[in-house]
Amino acid sequence: MGETKKGFFSKLVTGLSKTRNNIVSGIESIFNGFSYIDDEFYEELEEILIMADLGINTTGAIIENLKRKVKENKVKEPKECKELLIQSIMEQMKVSEAAYEFENRKSIVLLIGVNGVGKTTSVGKLAGQLKDKGKKILVAAADTFRAAAIEQLTEWAIRAGVEIIAQQQGSDPAAVIYDAVTAAKARNTDVLICDTAGRLHNKKNLMEELKKIDRVIVREYPEAYRETLVVLDGTTGQNALAQAKQFNEITDITGIILTKLDGTAKGGIAIAIQSELGIPVKYIGIGEHIDDLQKFNAEDFVNALFN
Repeated sequence: MGETKKGFFSKLVTGLSKTRNNIVSGIESIFNGFSYIDDEFYEELEEILIMADLGINTTGAIIENLKRKVKENKVKEPKECKELLIQSIMEQMKVSEAAYEFENRKSIVLLIGVNGVGKTTSVGKLAGQLKDKGKKILVAAADTFRAAAIEQLTEWAIRAGVEIIAQQQGSDPAAVIYDAVTAAKARNTDVLICDTAGRLHNKKNLMEELKKIDRVIVREYPEAYRETLVVLDGTTGQNALAQAKQFNEITDITGIILTKLDGTAKGGIAIAIQSELGIPVKYIGIGEHIDDLQKFNAEDFVNALFN
């Protein structure tokens, strides 16, 4: 484990402390409070997981998986269930190596999400990390709707040491993408990362905007590898899952960035989103620094959760 990853893991352990207190203390009391495994044992466990924002469907899948493992392994003692429960949770949230294929191709990455979730910040952090890997990166300020979004992304571009394509606030986002795609091809850019507006309350406008952007990319750069990441605020729990579902209706989402996991008791939503939507959480954010956005690792996450 490299120093950055090691540092991030310790931040993850700290960041998930509220979620850990929310889940683990309850689970421990069940494991220690029951002398044998019965329906009441499973019901209590189910309640704890639902309360930790894993949601009803995900919790149901985890409990069914656990019951099967208990039967297969002929487990009798509740205390022996802990490892099996951890395995059952982990199985809901694996991310394959192929999930980051865009890093190795000429790619266009769109970041979508409602205002306030950390979308523009995530564009900047991702750009900085890929630049550090030796990639030639360009960012596009296609969130022309929100005041200060362009200035914010410009600051991040300077911090990350990457170039930016931007127009005035109120410009047509598709026109910004057109300029950015033209520049990306001319400059032999490896990855073009685009910030976009996210007005979910007006789904029709947003859908039209994303369709227009898509048409520009398909027409001007059909050979580019496509990645669409929805950015969600981890502190909003089940609301983040609802947003992911809505965005998934509008466009083809390939992955999720889950931000602000530090300081929330709702970190269980990382498990629920992957399990319910079948869309991998590819990055998680637990701080303000450029390296506080990291690739999601199911094993690290569950280990940090159960410490």
